[in-house]
Amino acid sequence: MIDEEEIDGYTKVDAYNPEKIESLASKYKLIIEDIGEDPHREGLLKTPERVAKAMLYLTHGYDLDPAGILKSAMFAEKYQQMVLIKDIEIYSLCEHHLLPFFGKAHVAYIPNGRIVGLSKIPRVVDAFARRLQVQERLTTDILNCIQETLNPLGVAVVIEAKHLCMLMRGIQKQNSVATTSAFTGEFLTNDMTRSEFIKLISAKLS
Repeated sequence: MIDEEEIDGYTKVDAYNPEKIESLASKYKLIIEDIGEDPHREGLLKTPERVAKAMLYLTHGYDLDPAGILKSAMFAEKYQQMVLIKDIEIYSLCEHHLLPFFGKAHVAYIPNGRIVGLSKIPRVVDAFARRLQVQERLTTDILNCIQETLNPLGVAVVIEAKHLCMLMRGIQKQNSVATTSAFTGEFLTNDMTRSEFIKLISAKLS
């Protein structure tokens, strides 16, 4: 099954491998049975297949090449001031409980002779987020990819997220937000640069 959608000049193709769908659906059917439900009742007949497709979509980052995304739109440019994209929505799955965590990523870099198309940064964030993750590794995955591919003067990444494994189960603290950060180059060694970044991601546009 293939679904196509035109987004931002790109054709988004959701191609579901029938064998994977069938394999995953059979396992979800067993899970439904094991929790005491009837997978044959009307409301659940197609649930195993729906969940199988959802899981493949939520983890489609494994099929993406984040470095390749950046390399597809790199340009020579002498600009050497901070480039910041903030409030990038993230949706990911915690690898410990397979429950969602979601929030925002703020990503900045200081070019060193090369810039990248602005839409590529959110695409890189999504490529890593759409995998089984922990927030700490997601933060460094994004940072390392940009640093290694663009070789900028510095990279900064901050992620703020809520985790359903904390909100729905376990400690059940509804207002808790996890914040992780990682820095390289100028953001790591220059206090003024790092402070400017923190100030900019904290500011609200009027």
